[in-house]
Amino acid sequence: MTRVLERSSVDVVLDGRAEVAESPVWDADRRVLVWVDIPRGLVHRLDPATGRDVSVALGQPVGAVALRAGGGLVLATRDGFALLDAAEDEVRSEIPVERDRPANRMNDGKCDAAGRFWAGTMALDESAGAGTLYRMGTDRRVDVVLANVTMSNGLDWSPDARTFYFVDTSTGGVDAFDHDAATGALTNRRRLVDVDPGDGLPDGLTVDAEGFLWLALWGGAVVRRYSPVAELDTVVELPVSQVTSCAFGGPDLDELYVTSAAEGLGSGEARRREPHAGAILRIRPGVPGRLPGVFAG
Repeated sequence: MTRVLERSSVDVVLDGRAEVAESPVWDADRRVLVWVDIPRGLVHRLDPATGRDVSVALGQPVGAVALRAGGGLVLATRDGFALLDAAEDEVRSEIPVERDRPANRMNDGKCDAAGRFWAGTMALDESAGAGTLYRMGTDRRVDVVLANVTMSNGLDWSPDARTFYFVDTSTGGVDAFDHDAATGALTNRRRLVDVDPGDGLPDGLTVDAEGFLWLALWGGAVVRRYSPVAELDTVVELPVSQVTSCAFGGPDLDELYVTSAAEGLGSGEARRREPHAGAILRIRPGVPGRLPGVFAG
């Protein structure tokens, strides 16, 4: 039987009014949640214990962020991959991607257990097949993983790293691949989860310590938990419709942080119905997550 967590179980950690908050990642050493506001080009650090949130402006859209070994961050920006210096909050190195496609930008991304950073692109007008999923190795070499992607989005791995999960939002679901942890190679693509269009569009995702997937549904006002064999286990009802992603954090990794967007709601009735659109939300779902992968380059 599917468990339902109602809105009353959801806390608003930061009423950030982000245009498109995305890519939440827990920094366990500093006990802060790192996240981005894509169109505003902002990288945020939120301390949930105090509510203090500080940001760094990059001067261009930023689709994803991940932690970097030794401090600092690795980013998927509009123009490619970039490294953010820990001490000065300044971009010190850029690795361009798709210089020949100025109408594209990078979107969601994440690090695997081997320390490689994966992130994909999409066209600004969401043209079909215009995007690509890339993998940047620890030597900063960038390889194509999947071509002909429309909206490269949520991604994560099973706890044993043998399965890779990926969302191309335009396809309406989550695909699974066999993953070679040593090389990063993907094989045997298959559909794992289908989402009815009336329920929302699949966006970001994370995998918990039990190997279950937590999937954010843009336009659906929910996060869903699926088993590794695609059984719907839990539905979390949220006070925002445009749900973008989720990640586990907190001292015991038992808090699920959810990002959302205010983009497109305007200032009229739609915005009044969703006063918390663009907020960072938190639930305690009763299962733990895992520490995020860290870029080793």
